[in-house]
Amino acid sequence: MKKLIEIRGVSVNFYTYEGVVNALNELCLDIYEGETLGLVGETGCGKTMAALSILRLIMPPGKIESGNIYFYNNDNIPTDLLVIRESEIRAIRGSQISMVFQEPAAALNPVYTIGDQITEVILLHRRQELARKVLAEIDESLTLDPDDVRRKITDKTQGVIPVHMLGNPCDMNRIMGIAREHRLFTLEDGCQALGAGYKGKKVGSFGDMAAFSLNVNKTITAGDGGLAVTDNKRLYERAFGFHDQGHIPSLLGVEFGARTILGLNLKLNELTGAFAIGQLRKLDRIVQTLKVKKKLFKDAITAGGVRNMEFRKINDPDECHTILTVMFPDARTARRVAQSLGTITVAESGWHVYSNMEHLLAYKDEDGNRPYRCHMLPQTDDILSRAVNLSVGVVDPGIGASFGINILSKDQEIQRKAKMFVDTVKSSEASMN
Repeated sequence: MKKLIEIRGVSVNFYTYEGVVNALNELCLDIYEGETLGLVGETGCGKTMAALSILRLIMPPGKIESGNIYFYNNDNIPTDLLVIRESEIRAIRGSQISMVFQEPAAALNPVYTIGDQITEVILLHRRQELARKVLAEIDESLTLDPDDVRRKITDKTQGVIPVHMLGNPCDMNRIMGIAREHRLFTLEDGCQALGAGYKGKKVGSFGDMAAFSLNVNKTITAGDGGLAVTDNKRLYERAFGFHDQGHIPSLLGVEFGARTILGLNLKLNELTGAFAIGQLRKLDRIVQTLKVKKKLFKDAITAGGVRNMEFRKINDPDECHTILTVMFPDARTARRVAQSLGTITVAESGWHVYSNMEHLLAYKDEDGNRPYRCHMLPQTDDILSRAVNLSVGVVDPGIGASFGINILSKDQEIQRKAKMFVDTVKSSEASMN
């Protein structure tokens, strides 16, 4: 009989937190044409791993450590399935070698969650679509407008990234409701809102994963760098691998096992980490100090009796209090006031406004089209053109917060800056009438 499959010395290991798990050990067998081979054994003995090895479908944290799997074609020429290119093994899978299971449950790999395995096929076929970022409008809080998020969702949508902008939490009740309804992955951008809360929970604890910044212009700083947080073990391992050259994390501080992804080298140095720990211990005190100073600043401006001006919507009083944003009735007034104060409107700040991101606007998709363009978000454009940021805890020209106070400002300075702002607004109104 003609030989179809020849397996020699195949070993498979899985690298886990608890150590290395050996799934196959020096497997050897031959399969001939017309022959039926039955593998009998208890659950977990390696039957599925043997079949997955033949198709080279062992996924991280698993790895085929050694051995050869020869597949004989019609000309009786053997091909080692473990050394050929991925494109070649894909041509063989399904057309010349297939896996057929008796029941759906048997088709699921016990190493991974059911959701991961079901979505993997979808993700592989939507790789191009996943590269497309869809921009949604903001509302008067300067954070994502949940109504527009819902309008932008399609059957291709995979996730949502709520950005807690300028220390103000997003409307997470509505956003998470939408995410759960459509089963979307949620990544919170809390870079400007470390320490903020929403409905009794800290930002960063709502979604699947969250990111925070330790840049000098944030609530706390360690010079630079940042934090990624999650309660999902698999996401943690992938994030760790991305930041440390693909390694799997070890609680002993030493990498071990096969690397699962092509990671970068983004490790934080010990000195920066020490600064970050010290700053985290002071975070609550910093936020409370900013809360007091922002209230004094805001109350003093309100007492000035400025007409035709309001403050941006705050989604929860447990914000970071780093910025006081004022909204004017039109862009002309906002620009005039900003210029008189030696600052700019939020629309003119370049760091976080889509229409000022030249690299975003220059992006072309696979068909050569430019999906991002100026004026594509009219509601956002209108709101940002009427908004002026006043500094409280973050003094950053990059977000248009050049004028205002800071965390060290005394009461007298706060009153003086408030009066300067009120006088400037009133003078601007008088000159325009």
